[in-house]
Amino acid sequence: MIELLSVVLASLLAGFVDAVVGGGGLVLVPALFSAFPQAAPATLFGTGKAASVWGTAWATVQYSKRVSLNWPRLLPAAAVALAGSFAGAWTVTQVSADGLRRALPFILVVLLIYTLARKEMGRSHQPRFSGSVETLVAASIGLVIGFYDGFFGPGTGSFLVFLFVRVMGYDFLHASASAKLINVASNAAAFILFAAKGHVWWQIAALMAVANVLGSLIGTRVALARGTGFVRGMFVLVVSALILKTGWDAFGH
Repeated sequence: MIELLSVVLASLLAGFVDAVVGGGGLVLVPALFSAFPQAAPATLFGTGKAASVWGTAWATVQYSKRVSLNWPRLLPAAAVALAGSFAGAWTVTQVSADGLRRALPFILVVLLIYTLARKEMGRSHQPRFSGSVETLVAASIGLVIGFYDGFFGPGTGSFLVFLFVRVMGYDFLHASASAKLINVASNAAAFILFAAKGHVWWQIAALMAVANVLGSLIGTRVALARGTGFVRGMFVLVVSALILKTGWDAFGH
């Protein structure tokens, strides 16, 4: 019962973090591994995805009511991200991800330094592209990050937000809202794969999903109320935590 309560509460917090800027896996995955240390890792990842995909989907719906999302440009990107995530998941069965695991902390450090140095980046919403060019650029982001999510995964939401800000010219609030749709697609691919192989504890996942949606509801409302400055601050916080977590995973053992 203690274990179940701990992962449900972790799912609530993860839903909040994911809704604001992504990175809820920083909370949820360690909580699952701590609560159920004897379980197969694939089952814990699958159960986590089965819960978090609903919170991310809920956040997408909530953002779409208050933030103008460019659906004609984002939906193709989401479809490509779904395919990319499947391709990444297949690739990781053929190729080791150890090199990427060791490179990731350094990539995140560069991303953080760039964000901190460019203090005005992402504070105003000034899309750089339009029409078919915007569709192509968004789809390229969806393909690359979808593949990364399927192949490895940590920091997917943060990479999406950063690229929508830096490449697409979005502010942090629009970038976070747009990233949710792409993340739903890549998470759905992982969820389908894990479920097909029987790596989901459905009863636990259902309770965690309810908590994740509740956390998502709170996070979305806070982000919309506080605006792009708050989302930027959360982005810096989450990326900093990701640097510590991925650095420890790569070099701390």
